[in-house]
Amino acid sequence: MKTFPMFLQTQGRRVIIAGGGEQAAQKCRLILKTEAAITVLAPTLEPELAGLCAEGRIVWRPGPITPDDFQDAMLVFVATGCPATDVCLHGLAKSVGATVNVVDQPHLCDALTPSIVDRSPVVVAIGTEGTAPVLARQIKTRLEEILEPRLGDLAALAGRLRSRANARLAPRARRDLWRWVFTGPPRNTHAQGGEREAAQMIKAAIDTETFDQERGGSVALVGAGSGAADLITLRGVQRLQEADIIFYDRLIAPDVLDLARRDAERVYVGKSPGCHHWPQHKITGVLVTAARQGKRVVRLKCGDPGVFARGVEEADALKAANIPFEIVPGVTAASAASAALGGFLTERGTCDTLVLATGRSEAADQDHAWLDALRPGTRVAVYMGVGASAKIAQGLIDAGLDDHITVDIVSRAQQKDQVIARCSARTLVQTIAENDISNPAILFLTWPRSMVAVQECDVVVRM
Repeated sequence: MKTFPMFLQTQGRRVIIAGGGEQAAQKCRLILKTEAAITVLAPTLEPELAGLCAEGRIVWRPGPITPDDFQDAMLVFVATGCPATDVCLHGLAKSVGATVNVVDQPHLCDALTPSIVDRSPVVVAIGTEGTAPVLARQIKTRLEEILEPRLGDLAALAGRLRSRANARLAPRARRDLWRWVFTGPPRNTHAQGGEREAAQMIKAAIDTETFDQERGGSVALVGAGSGAADLITLRGVQRLQEADIIFYDRLIAPDVLDLARRDAERVYVGKSPGCHHWPQHKITGVLVTAARQGKRVVRLKCGDPGVFARGVEEADALKAANIPFEIVPGVTAASAASAALGGFLTERGTCDTLVLATGRSEAADQDHAWLDALRPGTRVAVYMGVGASAKIAQGLIDAGLDDHITVDIVSRAQQKDQVIARCSARTLVQTIAENDISNPAILFLTWPRSMVAVQECDVVVRM
């Protein structure tokens, strides 16, 4: 971010608007939504500003503008409509250290005006760092549709009842209460005009502690998708935002963790090849311990928790400890890699059998068990197969399949450093070495029904 979003206290603080025309009026309309004290500096005022001055809602100073006019201002808007005059006034304001916004000149702005969705006290600000104001307005329009008009009144009611809830409920119960208020019957009732009924529901829930809440801890085994933050499911995002503690893998992108509640504890439990600081039994142990402490736990895994992610071992441990858990599916790497290739995992008439395999099995003699499944119309997706590429290539050659199988490699699917390569079994190892391809990667071994000549030349595409 080049700019940092922040809400500033405006009550009783001075905001200066330099200019008396339509641009200044636009800024004045915006600041009048706050409780700031507005002073307009201009030789003359257009009718709207003149009316506001007559009503006593703004202060007008028509004399010459000096640096003293900007002293102690919380914020200065320069909006005369004349670019050269704006530059001069910007210099005067900066000479006394003011924070300045110059209309239509973002390079002179210390602060940028966002598009605002106002459901006071709920306020949503949308900014594009001055690059795309039209896009900001489009987003604002969508949010206006999503957030019901009375939402601010419900938030204000919750604020008035917060001290009552704090006095009667434990922290975990308070979080459950407000989640129930804003996702359950109180919000629906309030949105339909039942403000009094909603208030009575919330008060009764606080006094009797009768609302939808979880008793004890729970665990969600959440698939984060293949790496890109926008490939996690909506349910996965919801679980992250509800979590008290998150145990996450080595390949989880920081953008995915940013979707979690800010105050949720984050614990890295990643395992890299040959370096297991967090062996599986230790991971299952901390999941059980955290849940027994009454926490909402998220075990965040790459891809899908049910595909080569050792989810079964964690689920078995939770079952044995009588801890409730749920499985939240994710976009598995094979799906993401296939989409990156611009194709599909199965294709009617060409490839109607899909096999998911791993490049390294627990039993070494089972490493190439998928070879028996290869026949016309079959595609094998080999997870984490780069390290086993030499054995995979040799297995295909020894089985006499090298002239039948096409090999597609997708490394870091759907991420900024994604690499795509196509080769034959005979050039697989060379392609990986020459293009510095590494895990996480998927190898697609495809034997199409309609046989085409296998390409001997390598095709490599980098994002």
